[in-house]
Amino acid sequence: MRIEIHGQEIEVTAALRDYVETRLARLQRHFDQPFEVRTLLRLDKPDHRAEATIILAGKTLHADAAAVDMYAAIDLLADKLDRLLVKHKERQVDHRRGEGLARSGEFG
Repeated sequence: MRIEIHGQEIEVTAALRDYVETRLARLQRHFDQPFEVRTLLRLDKPDHRAEATIILAGKTLHADAAAVDMYAAIDLLADKLDRLLVKHKERQVDHRRGEGLARSGEFG
């Protein structure tokens, strides 16, 4: 997994960079293949906003979060991305299994 971190109207310090990397590291457990995460940290007074785009093979997922401080926004963003990846993975599994009416026995 590759993580890009950019700042808009805010300096991305080493502490912020490390925090983002540790919080987003748990996303890697969902997929074996490598993927890319582009993160944007910005200041929308009075809130701090964290946005991320995940680029998977054939799919792009986006989430954003706002909070009173940057660390809380990053926490919210990591939770949203985790839920997005779980939802995406479940859709892939359901699609591959072919869960249709004929297979489930409910076909008329």
